[in-house]
Amino acid sequence: MRKKLMAMVVALFAAVTANAQFEEGKVYVGGSLTGLNMKYTGSEKFSIGTQVQAGLFVADDMLLLGQVGYEHSGNKAISDKYTVGVGGRYYIEQNGIYLGVNCKYVHAGKKFNDVMPGVEVGYAFFLNDAVTVEPAIYYDQSFKNHKDYSTIGFKIGVGVYLFKQ
Repeated sequence: MRKKLMAMVVALFAAVTANAQFEEGKVYVGGSLTGLNMKYTGSEKFSIGTQVQAGLFVADDMLLLGQVGYEHSGNKAISDKYTVGVGGRYYIEQNGIYLGVNCKYVHAGKKFNDVMPGVEVGYAFFLNDAVTVEPAIYYDQSFKNHKDYSTIGFKIGVGVYLFKQ
């Protein structure tokens, strides 16, 4: 009984805290770790990657993002990937869930370039008033070769929601 009550209090606190964080004018800075065999593509056996994002809430609950990333893969044909992209998120204030869309330019070596639009669903779990842990499930669609390079996976990140400008 005590554990259930504590879980309800934590969930209520997280929901109340989340309501105040997604306001117009706030700045977001985040980073995430991807890969670690928590994704699937047709051509890769192992990969690990990192991604850095920064953005601005242009309206309540609406975040515009810029992102850069790096990924190392076990695929010998395409070992290191570099990405740059833009995206957006819509936050559901009542529970901290967010829905995201993005588009990335992927470059790997001399012969591989791709444009990959993607979608994600994640959760912003607030550790305090400004810092979150953000697990997400994502899908990136490859225009170069759907079968080998489209990706579905899991990532976990840390976000910082800074004060209004």
